Amino acid sequence: MARTARFRACPLCEAICGLELQYEADTLVAIRGDAADPFSRGHVCPKGNALLDLEADPDRLRRPLRRRGKDWEEIGWDEALAEAGERLAAVQREHGADAVGAYLGNPNVHHFGHIAYLPPLLRSLRSRNLFSASSVDQWPSQLVDWLMYGHQFLLPIPDLDRTDYFLMLGANPVASNGSLMTAPGIARRLEALVARGRLVVVDPRRTETAAIASEHVFIRPGSDAWFLVALLQALLALGPPRTEAYAGKLNGLEPALRALQAVDTADVEARTGVPRARIDAIAADFRAAPAAVAYGRMGVSTQAHGTLCQWLIQLVNLVTGNLDRVGGALPNEPAFPVTGPGTAAGHRDRWRSRVRGLPEFAGELPVSVLAEEILTPGEGQLRALLTCAGNPVLSTPDGRGLDRALAGLDFMVSIDVCLNETTRHAHLVLPPASPLTQPHYDIHFNAFAVRRVARLSLPLQERAADERADWEILDGLGAAYAAAAGKPWRPLLPPLALLDAGLARGDSGLDVAALAAAPHGLDLGPLRPSLLSRLETESGAIDCAPPLLMAALEALVAAPADAGGLRLVGRRHVRSNNSWMHNAPRLVKGKPRHQLMMHPDDLAARGLADGARVRVSSAVGSIETDVVASDALMPGVACLPHGFGHDRPGTRQARARDVAGASYNDLTDPSALDPPSGNAALNGLPVTVTAA
Repeated sequence: MARTARFRACPLCEAICGLELQYEADTLVAIRGDAADPFSRGHVCPKGNALLDLEADPDRLRRPLRRRGKDWEEIGWDEALAEAGERLAAVQREHGADAVGAYLGNPNVHHFGHIAYLPPLLRSLRSRNLFSASSVDQWPSQLVDWLMYGHQFLLPIPDLDRTDYFLMLGANPVASNGSLMTAPGIARRLEALVARGRLVVVDPRRTETAAIASEHVFIRPGSDAWFLVALLQALLALGPPRTEAYAGKLNGLEPALRALQAVDTADVEARTGVPRARIDAIAADFRAAPAAVAYGRMGVSTQAHGTLCQWLIQLVNLVTGNLDRVGGALPNEPAFPVTGPGTAAGHRDRWRSRVRGLPEFAGELPVSVLAEEILTPGEGQLRALLTCAGNPVLSTPDGRGLDRALAGLDFMVSIDVCLNETTRHAHLVLPPASPLTQPHYDIHFNAFAVRRVARLSLPLQERAADERADWEILDGLGAAYAAAAGKPWRPLLPPLALLDAGLARGDSGLDVAALAAAPHGLDLGPLRPSLLSRLETESGAIDCAPPLLMAALEALVAAPADAGGLRLVGRRHVRSNNSWMHNAPRLVKGKPRHQLMMHPDDLAARGLADGARVRVSSAVGSIETDVVASDALMPGVACLPHGFGHDRPGTRQARARDVAGASYNDLTDPSALDPPSGNAALNGLPVTVTAA
């Protein structure tokens, strides 16, 4: 049978690689990289090929499920949506608006139908109990962008393809494919950088990215802020800030730099493990480079000083003149605007969580409070929950505690394609049809890309009559809830019309017709300086010394020194994407990837052997797993991947259930936070390791 090629962007990670999907009639039979995509240029990782498994997954749900005791029954869409809407409304009638909450998982941002159609439903609920994966991931970056530049998504992106010196902290894009830095084929891009300049990776582990870098620098987990303060001091000792390009657009730089220079960093090597001479050399090379950029990701965000680290990184780029500069860090100008009029700039502390009193950010509460808001009786107790494309039992702090909390909800409805460790607690599960049956445009990943690009993915195949698109489910649930609650409901336009309206707000001149005529996507050119003309701060300038960040610096200085002991950090693998791909045979085959890594000296000190079964314990729990010796780790550091632990009863993911591994988040502490943002401090976790 003859094959036909159809094209779209991969929906599985931030790299948004172009895919060529080969069909025989209407059956998907093969996938490869789209060589004609001007951005990804034929690159594809194992996850792209795994779409074949996800499409054919026998455990994938196709029709709504309703719980009947311990069993499930399939029901029709009209009945499912009506019941979900009525039960959510009933909980609010009896207990108030905040008694219903919502949790949104990482995959939501990968689907236009989710990211565009969820907001009206959430606004209709009028609940303060909204949560998402962002507070275990990227809130420090968003908060700093809002405080300094006036918008949470006015995010300077490393100009990866044109920089000469890249200082990377706590990131492993060769494994993650990039994060808040959309760059398909990133290993190739980094290798090109190393050939023309320098890539310096600062990380407690010699990662896959560090292996191709010009230099790798070990650092103790959680000490990045001290490294960055010392780096800024070294930069300022080399000469005055290079801020001529920002004249008239800087507010508070002098007090910020005075506060930084007043910090005593004499013991920086003892705190970080990085020699002062190494810091000074990095500062000299950074300042001398024709173009340089500093960037930090998960390792610096998911720690107790995450927001402080992200502020200091912005200051490194600013004082060296590399902010909003070619080859430095520049915000993208996407065809579909995510900043400017009509977008959500951000806000903080308009309300607080009921139990612990933690401030909201951008309309959400830290997910670390979700379990306590369910378990703690009293007015405003969370009694019903909507989850959408998320598995917080495996991906948020103290997963076992949250697991217990979800079991006690009065009602839970999940928009998801599988019964996983979280959705097994639902009373109703509403599964969207395959993404290949729906139009898609990457609103945020185009906005975080290292080039200005745009690509529309049109449906490649028809969905069955008894399937619903994600946007249809969200619109239908919103209408059913509004009818039951006696509220008005105004459905949004269909996706392509909505996309056209969004494109019209930008200045690219593109519309849906133009994108549809370019099935491989469009390259709109390199990043360009635009930050200074797009600032949304009240001052109209870059706010360099926001009080919240100055207080975070004071808190760093006042904090007691690290007491030592073993510290746990996470890791990613190119074949894994959080918890939701372990049911794909192509991704779980090969060598096991679940083990705890420890330095040989740390194993010997505990009388443990390579390959032993060990117990890992923290302040909130313990797990058992296998340990492997690795000199790629700094002594005193243990490393465990997240997203594993598919051993709960009641799930329906046969392949994932057989994957060895325990959940990282059975160890993480919901009280461990980055205070300014409320982001979970998952990295640098104190643990003990003993023989099991």
